[in-house]
Amino acid sequence: MYSACGVSRLTNAAEAAAEACQAVLASLAGQQCDLAVAFVTASFSRQLESVVSTIQHALGPTRLLGCTAEAVISNREEIEDQPAVVVWALGGHGLKLHPFRVRFERTPDGIASIGLPEVDELDASQCRAVLVLGEPYSSVPESLLAHFSSELPGVPVVGGMASGGGPDENGLIFDADVIREGAVGLIIEGGPLVTTVVSQGCRPIGTPFVVTKGERNLIHELGGLTPLKRLQELYPGLSSRDQRLIEQGLHLGIAMSELREEFRRGDFLITNVIGADRNTGTVAIGHSIRVGQTVQFHLRDAATADEDLTQLLAAVDCPSGFAPAAGLIFSCNGRGSRMFSQPHHDAGCVAKQFGDLPVAGLFAQGEFGPVGNTSHIHGYTASVILFLNQVDR
Repeated sequence: MYSACGVSRLTNAAEAAAEACQAVLASLAGQQCDLAVAFVTASFSRQLESVVSTIQHALGPTRLLGCTAEAVISNREEIEDQPAVVVWALGGHGLKLHPFRVRFERTPDGIASIGLPEVDELDASQCRAVLVLGEPYSSVPESLLAHFSSELPGVPVVGGMASGGGPDENGLIFDADVIREGAVGLIIEGGPLVTTVVSQGCRPIGTPFVVTKGERNLIHELGGLTPLKRLQELYPGLSSRDQRLIEQGLHLGIAMSELREEFRRGDFLITNVIGADRNTGTVAIGHSIRVGQTVQFHLRDAATADEDLTQLLAAVDCPSGFAPAAGLIFSCNGRGSRMFSQPHHDAGCVAKQFGDLPVAGLFAQGEFGPVGNTSHIHGYTASVILFLNQVDR
């Protein structure tokens, strides 16, 4: 496997794309670019066609994928509040790429997803990952995730939603085309092994409870008592700092497996507590729930998010003889300088753990990544996919 990443801060879109491609070409040293990924700050949204044309001419990639973003990531840097173009390239023996474009239409029977890829002719055992980029105002990511969960169970879906613009302002790149709606992506079959890290930036408080009464996204009872009653029992024993965090925003972790005797970091899908009824004690969350599931209250702040990502990256377990050699980062646009006091946090954590890998990414308006064996769309999350190479002995 070979990979490269280039970035430019030039204020002309085409010139910036050309400069980023020059850096990529220098690193590739004549190797074929099988996959190019481009992340372009939203200020260049209306010049996206020129960016695509420049990349196609300079690199001649077999496939090109990308989108606009509020901020972009290149290697160790997170580039916020200024124009930039990041181009990332990947190639290697046995790498097969299966692109797809999905449109979503409302019908009398619900939302129809048009263009979901057929997987019958793929070798599912060799499918490494699915990369997805979506336009947040015109796509239904849950339908995409349900499709791949059914058709390619256990294969991670990683990516994010374009950001930085309102309806009709975001852009998706799909080979030579610029698309303003729906979602684009590709299935990676063969080629380098991959591993993923999904840091939801939360820590548990209190103890786990089983949902004993609930429906849809409403929880009426946890272990026989209302959720608000459980919180009233928990609150006095917390530190003043944690009490303040509860008042700022509470989260709930849904255990992805009921078979564990002890739940650890990464075992929960984190969702927001979006409302509560003081009369009944019921709470509403941002995800569906069912009776019998195990849940635990969680808190999120910058220190916890830093600890969570650092520990999860340190725990990456690669197959013997392999190590990370390139990566893509999909960080929430609520992270970066909005969450952390120091710049370049998520990119810096990856670099600190794995060294100077070719890494690209964006600040997304929703991030895709697996928790357990199932992929979800997240918020305030850093979703990382690492491409592994054999280590010289």
